[in-house]
Amino acid sequence: MRIGVLCSRVRVEEKLLLSELEQRGLQYTVLDDREMVFDLNNGTYPFDVILERSIHHSRALYALKAFNDRHIPTVNTYHVGRICGDKVLTTQALVRAGVPSPRTRMAFTAESALQAIEALGYPVVLKPAIGSWGRLIAKVNDREAAEALLEHKEILGSYHHSIFYIQEYIDKPHGRDIRSFVVGDECICAIYRTSKHWITNTARGAAASNCPVTPELAEISVAAARAVGGGVVAVDVLEAPDGHLLVNEVNYTMEFRNSIDTTGVNIPARIIEYVLAVGRGDVVPYAMSDG
Repeated sequence: MRIGVLCSRVRVEEKLLLSELEQRGLQYTVLDDREMVFDLNNGTYPFDVILERSIHHSRALYALKAFNDRHIPTVNTYHVGRICGDKVLTTQALVRAGVPSPRTRMAFTAESALQAIEALGYPVVLKPAIGSWGRLIAKVNDREAAEALLEHKEILGSYHHSIFYIQEYIDKPHGRDIRSFVVGDECICAIYRTSKHWITNTARGAAASNCPVTPELAEISVAAARAVGGGVVAVDVLEAPDGHLLVNEVNYTMEFRNSIDTTGVNIPARIIEYVLAVGRGDVVPYAMSDG
């Protein structure tokens, strides 16, 4: 099988995935997104399957589009990358599929965003529509903070700040949230991410511990994965004060270095098994040619 691994640089996760391929005696080609040139007119790509691991959303998205339009199976697909890479599209997909998620508003001006914030009630969370690792996220506790933040976003004026994505603040019990890992139609494991800070990303210093995969967690995690198009994803889940689970975000190029020993699950092996199934045609990625 001709396997390509698209990445920006070889991090711990990529080393683990490449090691898994080598242990299985499989040949692969590392595709450095800094060096690739795509012939959009007549491009052909000699691969049976591509594993996408780029840390740049735009590079990943356009590369997946080029591969999928030439009928090269990818993990994940362009469709999944497009939905998961945009919080507005993710929320819409979750709502459309009936997956419980926090109350969210979208606005295009500071004035309408302020109205939306006050209608939701303080505190709220302001997020960029596109972004990761907990960057550019702000908890807004009162009107003065809202006015200042909205003004700053308008003046900054970049694409990341042109859409106001406003979410209700969920007071996390025990100062934690859950990240679950879905491969195909199975929630293979999950971790708690615990922090004294209200942002609980491990990239921001949160501690990881094993989270039992209950039937409720498995159901909502798989439902969220299916809502965005399936494949290999990490689902960020919040525990509401009343005990119900809410899906916050879905990540399509997931990091897992802190979750292998924590959960006891060989996550790289499960990912590679899925990639091989896609390459053999045993699994057909959803909406591979979605435009």
